[in-house]
Amino acid sequence: MASKFQSRLIGTIVLVAVGVIILPDLLDGKKLHYKEEFASIPLKPELNSDVESFEILEPEDASEVLPDSPVTATVGEALEEKTQSDVVDVAIQEVPERNDYADSAWIIQLMALKNAENARGLVADLQKRGYQAHVKQESNFTRVIIGPDVSKSKLETQLVELEKITGSRGQLLKFKPLNP
Repeated sequence: MASKFQSRLIGTIVLVAVGVIILPDLLDGKKLHYKEEFASIPLKPELNSDVESFEILEPEDASEVLPDSPVTATVGEALEEKTQSDVVDVAIQEVPERNDYADSAWIIQLMALKNAENARGLVADLQKRGYQAHVKQESNFTRVIIGPDVSKSKLETQLVELEKITGSRGQLLKFKPLNP
């Protein structure tokens, strides 16, 4: 015969099991099961008679021929009065790129780190503090850059603040959009 302790232990285990398994279903109430409705996509769309039909036309008269290079243009008031001096060769010249804003933007190159994760962590911390911080990955190291900004004086002020925060003395450089 089992001792009283064993009987009570088994009874307690049975009651706890019933409480864990059955009681949540009883106390939970009526469960609502939602079934998402999916619209099935037809394999072949049904064609209505309302569909427009398009007619393929033959090309029109192709007797016009484009001139050979170089293109010539006539200069003068009357086109019928062409002389040799009126015919001008038009040559396409490449226009050099003008960047009137070359001196308008500045960046702070704060530091260059070999560990890219440390650089990203520093950038995340600086961004939380309100700085416009970025990383620039290069072959052996990762640069931490602040900016660009058009106000050089604002970045000079930030340079002093950043030295207090990071302990690193940054460098104020002109921003080159094609090669930041």
